[in-house]
Amino acid sequence: MTGTTPATLPPETEARPTVQLLAGHGQRLRRGAPWVFSNEVKFGPELRRLAPGTLVELRDPAGHTLGNASFNPHSLICARLWSEDAATPVDRAFFAARLRAALELRRRFFDRPYYRLVHAEADRLPSVVIDRYGDLLSLQTNTAGAERLLPEILAALDEVLAPAAVLLKNDSPVRALEGLPCDIRAAKGTIPGPIEIVENGARFQIDLLQGQKTGWFYDLAAARAMTAPLAAGGRMLDLYSHTGAFAIQSALAGATEVLAIERSETAIALARASAALNAVAERCRFDKADVFAALARLSDEGGRFQLVVADPPSFVKAKKDLPSGIKAYRKLTRLCAPLVAPGGFFFIASCSHHVGAEAFAAEVAHGLQQAGRSGRILAAGGAGPDHPLHPALPETAYLKWQLLQLD
Repeated sequence: MTGTTPATLPPETEARPTVQLLAGHGQRLRRGAPWVFSNEVKFGPELRRLAPGTLVELRDPAGHTLGNASFNPHSLICARLWSEDAATPVDRAFFAARLRAALELRRRFFDRPYYRLVHAEADRLPSVVIDRYGDLLSLQTNTAGAERLLPEILAALDEVLAPAAVLLKNDSPVRALEGLPCDIRAAKGTIPGPIEIVENGARFQIDLLQGQKTGWFYDLAAARAMTAPLAAGGRMLDLYSHTGAFAIQSALAGATEVLAIERSETAIALARASAALNAVAERCRFDKADVFAALARLSDEGGRFQLVVADPPSFVKAKKDLPSGIKAYRKLTRLCAPLVAPGGFFFIASCSHHVGAEAFAAEVAHGLQQAGRSGRILAAGGAGPDHPLHPALPETAYLKWQLLQLD
């Protein structure tokens, strides 16, 4: 795929409009929060007329400066802070400095260029997500403010990394909340078909154009490195396998047989190609099936596995779905637990940000009790260090997982 930088609105060049917060608000920003909600702002006709993504100066109810931000009068999160210093130019140099800081942090944890380079607010680049695949980058700008500043971001990426290609993977549904279209296009260079990446010593074929999210789920890389060796010498079951990250790494770690369940034909084709790349194809079977149907079949067959991994898509996509959706983790645990051999291991994850860690843990425990299994939690956690959390935004702790041994 070949393309050029898409047309975007230029950043503001004149004096920035002022956005004043209502009485009783402003302390959250002073405590480090990077968001302002629409019910915290003193709206007037002039603010409502501002173009989405306009750079503004934020002020507290007393008129004191709080910083500069991108403003969207039509969004629930109407302002996202760039800098606590309102005079700071939000330009190429600004983005280059933030990118260098993010890059230096990743280099402390990763010795190869395969990771999430920028994780939005936690890397002080609100709504900007960048994944690195060697000399290719996958970039999401999920708000009107980031979209407006896209030329500056791309120029800064050229300055800091000089990537061969940049894909704008702007297909996230959150863009609709900002009044932005969804599209996928090259901002620089040519995006090939499947490319090869390396994770924990394993090689994988991935498709940046057709794959989910920004192309690969880097957030569980560290958890896969911990979990895969536990399959050594036994059978492994990988549920919601996607492109086979857990399955193939378990086979490389010594699993005697791997069964992976996935519904996407495209993902299965990539997983099979990756299994061949790693010379483990003979020990890996990838079946197209619904996971819950497959679990019922495996239960009837009396199958047992040294390691069972369940990494489902979000069961709770909206807060209103929480009461019913959260029970899916209980059901999944109840159906998986009988398939774990005595002394074997069970890994389960949730990427539903509406589900808290305590609630998730309670559902897993309930599912184990319903299955009549006991055991112990060996480790629990979230995303890896390339997906840092913002200390003032609990919403960024979307991922949680548990690794258990069952009796």
